[in-house]
Amino acid sequence: MGTGNSPAQLFAALYHELHHVAERRLRSLPFGSTLSTTTLLHETYLSLADNEQLSFPDEPHFLSYASRAMRGLIIDYARRRSATKRGGQFLLLPLDGADPAADADPDQLRELGDALEQLAALEPALAEIVDLHFFCGFSFTEIAALRGVSERTVQRDWRKARAILHEQLRQ
Repeated sequence: MGTGNSPAQLFAALYHELHHVAERRLRSLPFGSTLSTTTLLHETYLSLADNEQLSFPDEPHFLSYASRAMRGLIIDYARRRSATKRGGQFLLLPLDGADPAADADPDQLRELGDALEQLAALEPALAEIVDLHFFCGFSFTEIAALRGVSERTVQRDWRKARAILHEQLRQ
């Protein structure tokens, strides 16, 4: 894709990939069956389409932005679900890269979201890796291909991002 692609153009071109990302992400959630892939995709599109000034130089930048939008929507959904149904749980991929096993409540999700926003202000590329791996379930190999770097570079950046997030979450 050339420079300056609109969100609508990229969303249409990458719809199947975005659908796969949303499907993977929702599959690991205990409430995934109540939040459909199509709903998540449509809400993501609406959040992107609302900002006419958005323009993306390439697919990786768009996917990163879309993954942040999905993250925010999932966090909002978990928060609303918890407010209406006390005791709601949210399954997260742990920061150590293990399989999904840790339960977190919406407050923990909000704290993680806030920490990711702080990380994005300091190191946008590191925050992008966290969004793509942690929230969208991309493998390090897939992220490396998207970014045009080696898998080892992505792993090194992941460890750095994880260390920064752990420090931010302890404060």
